[in-house]
Amino acid sequence: MSGADGNFRRVTWIVLDSVGIGEMPDAAAYGDCGSDTLGNIARKRTLYLPNLEKLGLGNIKPLEHIAPADHPAGAFGRCALASPGKDTTTGHWEMAGIHLAKPLPLFPRGFPPEIMQEFEQRIGRGTLGNYAASGTEIIQELGEEHMRTGKPIVYTSADSVFQVATHEEVIPLWELYKICETARQLLRGPYEVGRVIDRPFIGKPGAFTRTPNRKDFAVPPPKGMLLDQLEMKNVPVFSVGKIFDVFLGRGIQEHEKTKNNADGMAKTLAALDEFDHGLLFVNLVDFDQLYGHRNDVEGYAGALEEFDAWLPSLYRRLTPDDLLILTADHGCDPTTPSTDHSREYVPLLAYRPGMPEGANLGLRSTLSDIGQTVAENFGTCISKGESFLTALS
Repeated sequence: MSGADGNFRRVTWIVLDSVGIGEMPDAAAYGDCGSDTLGNIARKRTLYLPNLEKLGLGNIKPLEHIAPADHPAGAFGRCALASPGKDTTTGHWEMAGIHLAKPLPLFPRGFPPEIMQEFEQRIGRGTLGNYAASGTEIIQELGEEHMRTGKPIVYTSADSVFQVATHEEVIPLWELYKICETARQLLRGPYEVGRVIDRPFIGKPGAFTRTPNRKDFAVPPPKGMLLDQLEMKNVPVFSVGKIFDVFLGRGIQEHEKTKNNADGMAKTLAALDEFDHGLLFVNLVDFDQLYGHRNDVEGYAGALEEFDAWLPSLYRRLTPDDLLILTADHGCDPTTPSTDHSREYVPLLAYRPGMPEGANLGLRSTLSDIGQTVAENFGTCISKGESFLTALS
């Protein structure tokens, strides 16, 4: 390793949102038996991922048409989720060293009357929906009535979320954001969901489409997590994608929102041209948002291949002082009947230019091992996880 203290000067940590790699032992308790996002996609459709294959993706577990590398360029392994749950907040928080004692609350039958009545009173509007639904389907079902009445569409999912969908020409974005801020203030105690999410859309009845102006209002993470520790050590953190929202901007000095994976990848390269020290923390959400939840196998496979083809342009920005970490936060298998997240292990790939041959990092008991590795690299620590930094030397 390089740098003045022997560690990496810069770490680029990319979360491939929902790219799981096989069901965890407790998957049945979540209704996820048989879920294997990468494995099942590879069985359904031949994947061409030569760069991930060279890193060691096929060394993590057998994957059809993705061979194990004889001399992998990266260190490889997989991580279990130690916390109960299978959503964005649970996975990202665990990466940063936060383990949940119990799952964040779910509302599969919608939110109770006492919450909805108070919510409607505070925002001065009635609501539509209030049930678990696909975001793309519910705007087709209720979008026309929303346009006629001005009532926001409220819905949830198998995740701990309170989602609000409105047409941008009916309720302007600034008002939608205030509506979501009101929900975030209201949802406390047993109703404290992981995220309140705005879901703006445009178009005409029968042809509504969501816009990229989504914003997440997350529950505040407990103090002392990775980004807090890095801030105390004056380590710069630059985030790309929804990382800023998941952590409420804590410890993040610069950030870029993204419209899609391509935009996120472009902004990652731009950040690497400007940001030469610290943590670059990236989330690429299309795998989950556009393809996993919609059971779009071909779209998911194409997005994986697009990411793989982009990797060489990322490598060209890296120096011997760099560490690249690729992982995921949970699964979202598009081949199963469910459209929800799945309780899966996640892949772990770590690469540094000039690594003679990647180490087998094995099965890690928690995503916090990644956070602990980043923490150790920058001279600090978090309360959970075991670092694998020495295995990368």
